[in-house]
Amino acid sequence: MRLTMFSDYALRALLHAASKPDGLVTIEQTAEVFAVSKAHMKKVVLLLTREGFLRGVRGRSGGYTLARPAEDINLGQVLRATEPDFGMVECFLPGNQCCITRRCGLPTIIDEALAAFIGTFDRYTLAQFVLAERHFPREHRPQPQRGPHLPPGRSQPAR
Repeated sequence: MRLTMFSDYALRALLHAASKPDGLVTIEQTAEVFAVSKAHMKKVVLLLTREGFLRGVRGRSGGYTLARPAEDINLGQVLRATEPDFGMVECFLPGNQCCITRRCGLPTIIDEALAAFIGTFDRYTLAQFVLAERHFPREHRPQPQRGPHLPPGRSQPAR
């Protein structure tokens, strides 16, 4: 399962805003910190504002901040707001053309896995991951890759 870059940027924007609880951050600052397009970050911030996670302040010294305390921002809710769909397979999407949809059991397993995936995010709030402002560097260097850390699967003999 994979999140869209939009959700990734949304989580980063929330973390950045949470790092300045008594101040504002700008779209420009956030885009610069994460080396992402200002246009993409603007779309992310607008959606998070519309969904009530962020509060925007207009004007020359404006920016955005969390609209509610970090402990009230559930990460599962953020993903439900930012992911366009959870259409992991064709039969989950409008216009399904898969000829075995009525008899196939795979969607049940995929739906269970998706529920577990989102359920994990439901157990956490933004407050559990807040970083200090100093942890958002201004220069960009390659970083180590992290994850995934999956347990080895049971292998079946080839038939």
